[in-house]
Amino acid sequence: MSPKHPAFTARRGAAAVVTVALLVPLAACGSDDDDDASKQGGGDKNVNLTVLAASSLTDVFATAEKVYEEEHPGTKLTISPAGSQELAAQVKQGSPADVLVTADTKTMDGLKGETGTPTVIAKNRLVIATREGNPDKVKGLKDLSNSKLKVVLADDTVPVGRYSKQVLDKQGVDVQPVSKEANVRSVLSKVELGEADAGIVYKTDAATAPDKVDAVAIPDDQNAVASYPAATLKGSKNGDAAAAFVKWLSTPEAQKILRDAGFQKP
Repeated sequence: MSPKHPAFTARRGAAAVVTVALLVPLAACGSDDDDDASKQGGGDKNVNLTVLAASSLTDVFATAEKVYEEEHPGTKLTISPAGSQELAAQVKQGSPADVLVTADTKTMDGLKGETGTPTVIAKNRLVIATREGNPDKVKGLKDLSNSKLKVVLADDTVPVGRYSKQVLDKQGVDVQPVSKEANVRSVLSKVELGEADAGIVYKTDAATAPDKVDAVAIPDDQNAVASYPAATLKGSKNGDAAAAFVKWLSTPEAQKILRDAGFQKP
């Protein structure tokens, strides 16, 4: 039959219509698949994690931040340090954040409805920070009761403040502090600036200012052990990334960073 014959032309036209009709749904299906792949994270996604961290972690987490970001391209950490009680207040107020690390388990336990299961990543101990050279010859906790000494402590609502009260009460030492600070870094700063003669801080905090303060050791049988739990926050929009960072904090690499800064094994 000739290609120009009317019947042939009609059949060819009908075939074309059928072909187009079949191709349209296929194209639509292909488009849906592409959209699904995109929704499921078919490409790399940049993530910004906000980590609420106890003040005593300020320096060590600055180091951890650099290492983690180098090993996890696309993930940016924003470390937000403050006293643990301040961090807890932020969480309760719904401040956007992904991870919480406190300097005690009591504060973390008070946020059970807001966090995932916490993991203790490190421990710490207390020391007495004195002015450089220890001009007042402070040798131990009992010396802090000397009325001639200007002693500064953290507030009792702060983990380090509670630990300080615990060790002082245990030894029967009565201290009249010239001020009570909102976090351990404020205590250290008062001593560094000469606004106080001595203060009780974590061992790791005193180690950050070796040229400005002296650290007087407190014997283990008189000391307190601070535990640092880390947990994801249920309000996080980056749950998987937050969980990955918390898990990383227990890896040998992260633990070495903590050990190098003076923190003890969990």
